[in-house]
Amino acid sequence: MALPRLAASYGVATSYSPSPGRTVPATDTAVVAALAALGVDASTPDAVSAALAAREAELSERLLPPTVVAWTDGDTAFLPELPRGTRVRIEAEEGGTYAWEAGAEADTRLPPGVHALHVRSPDGREARAHLIAAPRRIKTPPRRTHGLLVQLYSLLSQRSWGMGDLADLAELAAWSGRALDVGFLQVNPLHAAVPSPPQGPGGDPSPYRPSSRRFPDPVHLRVAAVPEFAQLRGAARDRAEELCRRADELREGVLLRGELIDRDAVWALKREALGLLAEVPVGPGRCAAYSAFLAEQGPALEDHATWYALAEVYGPDWHTWPAGLRDPASAATARARRELLDRVDFHCRLAWLTDEQLATAQRTAREAGMDIGLVHDLAVGVHPGGADAWAQRRHFAQRISVGAPPDAFNARGQDWGLPPWRPDRLAESGYAPYRALLRGLLRHAGALRIDHVMGLFRLWWVPEGHDPTEGTYVHYDAEAMLAVLALEAHRADALVIGEDLGTVEPGVRETLRAHGVLGTSVLWFERDWEGTGRPLPADAWRADCVATATTHDLPPTAARLTGEHVRLRHELGLLTRPLADEQREAAADVREWLGLLSRLGMLPGGVGCEEDEVRAVHRFLLATPARMVGIWLPDAVGDRRPQNLPGTWDQYPNWRLPIADAAGHPVTLEDLAASPRLHALLAVFRRTAPPDAHPV
Repeated sequence: MALPRLAASYGVATSYSPSPGRTVPATDTAVVAALAALGVDASTPDAVSAALAAREAELSERLLPPTVVAWTDGDTAFLPELPRGTRVRIEAEEGGTYAWEAGAEADTRLPPGVHALHVRSPDGREARAHLIAAPRRIKTPPRRTHGLLVQLYSLLSQRSWGMGDLADLAELAAWSGRALDVGFLQVNPLHAAVPSPPQGPGGDPSPYRPSSRRFPDPVHLRVAAVPEFAQLRGAARDRAEELCRRADELREGVLLRGELIDRDAVWALKREALGLLAEVPVGPGRCAAYSAFLAEQGPALEDHATWYALAEVYGPDWHTWPAGLRDPASAATARARRELLDRVDFHCRLAWLTDEQLATAQRTAREAGMDIGLVHDLAVGVHPGGADAWAQRRHFAQRISVGAPPDAFNARGQDWGLPPWRPDRLAESGYAPYRALLRGLLRHAGALRIDHVMGLFRLWWVPEGHDPTEGTYVHYDAEAMLAVLALEAHRADALVIGEDLGTVEPGVRETLRAHGVLGTSVLWFERDWEGTGRPLPADAWRADCVATATTHDLPPTAARLTGEHVRLRHELGLLTRPLADEQREAAADVREWLGLLSRLGMLPGGVGCEEDEVRAVHRFLLATPARMVGIWLPDAVGDRRPQNLPGTWDQYPNWRLPIADAAGHPVTLEDLAASPRLHALLAVFRRTAPPDAHPV
C-alpha cells in the first residue's frame, strides 16, 4: 500500500470512475510516471518506501504549505493549525503589515492581492508562504444578456487579408452592439500560434494548441490600421501596396473561389508588411507607449519574443535546438538574445501592436453599449515545443501530456499532446505563471471562457509513449486555482465562464457555481438524464450559465435539424454504427425537441421551415433562466459546416472555413449586416423582454 499512499500525498490518483458506481484502477506505470514528472522516484519498492518516508516527514514538520488561500469576506480560518504562540506576520502586496500570535484574536480582513506570509514558532522554526487573498465570488452579469459566438478567423470582411482580423472584430462589435443590442462577443482563443517550419508542411491551424497562451497572435492584426502604415514612403510603400494586392487575392480566393483559409499564407504577407513598418521612425508618443508596454510586460515578453526569434533560426520546436538554447536562462541563450536583438525587438513590437488593436476592439464594444464586450477563450494547454513550454519549462511536467480517460464516447481515451503544469511548482511560485496568464487575457476583456474548466481540479496525465488508457488523474489545488481566478477577475472587473460539458467529477459544478463561475449549457444535451430522459423543461435549466444551441466542436443548428451532420460523419468514415441507425436516432432527437417547441407555441408556423425552427430553438433558450444566451454566428445565416470536427485531422478542413450560408457560399461581415435571415433571428431577442437573472 506504500505506492497509493505516496501517490495520494502528491495528488496522483490510483483509480478513476468513468461512470457512477464503476471504479477502474490506474496502471502502476501511469502512477510511477506521474510521480517521476513531479520529481519523485517510485521506480522500485525501495524507492517508494524512501520517498514515502521523506514525504511524510516533510509534511509533518512544515509549518506552512507553499501557498495559502484567504477569502476577503472575513474568513479567519485560512491558516493551518500552528503551535500556540507562533508569531504570524503578513506583508500586504500594496504595503502594510498585519501581525498577531496564533491562538489570539486577530482582525484578518485582508485586501485582495498576493501577500507574503511569515510565521515563526516558539521553538524558532520559520516558514514563508504566498498568501492569495481573493473575493470568494466572481461577479455575474448585472442583467440577462445575449451575444454572438464567432471564430474570428472565419469572419472575413472586404478589407481583411484572407482571414478575419481584430479590425473586423471591432467592426462586428460596433454594429452588433448598436443595431442588435448584443451584450458580448465570444471569440476563439487568440493565443500566439506555433509558426510553420520553413520549407516544411503547414502549421497546426487549431487555436487550441498554441505556442503561447500568454500573448496574442499578431496574425490577427489589421496591418493597414497600424499608424505607421500611413507613413510608408518610396520603395517600402510600393512593396506594401504589392502585399495588399496579394492579400486581396487571398481574400477573393476564399470568398469567390471556395478556397480554404490559409493562415500560413496570410501570415507570410503580414510578417513582411510588419517588417516594413518596423523600419518607420516612431514618434515620441508612440515610442513612450511602446516603452511603457515593455516595462509592464517585463521578462515574460522578452522570453516570448526570444523564442520566436530563435524559432526563425532553428525551427519551431525548442527540443531540437542546440543544447545550450533549450534553457531560457542559459548563457548561450543570453548571447543569442543579444545577437538577435533586432528580431527580439520585432516580436516584442508585434505583441504591442496586437495589444493595441485588442484594446480598440474591447473599447469599441463597450462604446457600442455592450455590458460585457469581448469574451476571450483560454485553451487547455500549449504546444510542447512552443514558447510557453520553453520559457516556463520548470513549471511544466516533462514527458507527460494531457488527455482524457476512456469513456462511453471514446473507448481508447484521448491524448491532446499538451504538457500539463506541475501543481507543486505552481504552488511554490504562488501560481505566478497562472496569474500572469489570466492577467494578460483579461487585459482587454469583459469575460473569460475557460476551455475544459474541470482542469482547475484535475487533469488526465498520459505518460510519453503510452496510450491514453494508461494515464491517471493528477489533482491540482482547486481552492488556490479558483482564488487566483477570482483575484484576477476582480482586478479586471470581469466575468468567468467555464466550459463544463461532458463527464464532470461530482461536486465540481457546485464548487464553480459557489464561486460565481458560469457554466455552459448546450440545448441538445439538456435532458432529464436522471429521470425521463426527455428534453429538460426551460424552467429547470440552471441560471448560472451561458445557454447555446451549439459550439465550435458541434454541428451547426441547421445541420442538426436536417441530419446533415450524420451524413458528413458517414462520408468521413467516423460512424461506429450503421448509417440508418444513426440517422434514425438523430431524427428522433430532433423530432422530440421540435415537438416540445411546437407545444410551447414557439413554432407558430409548424414544423418544416428550417429558419423558423432555428428561431424556435433560440426562443427556447430565451425561456430558460440562463444569465447569458450565446448565438453561434454561423447559425444566423444557415451555415451547415462545423468549424471543427473532432476525430479528424486531414480528412476535414478544421479551423479553415469562412462563415457561409446554407448553400456553402462564404458570407462576409458586410453580408451579415444585410442578411434578412440574421435580422429575423436576432429579432427574437429584441422582441423578447427576458427577466433579469437572479443571483443564486
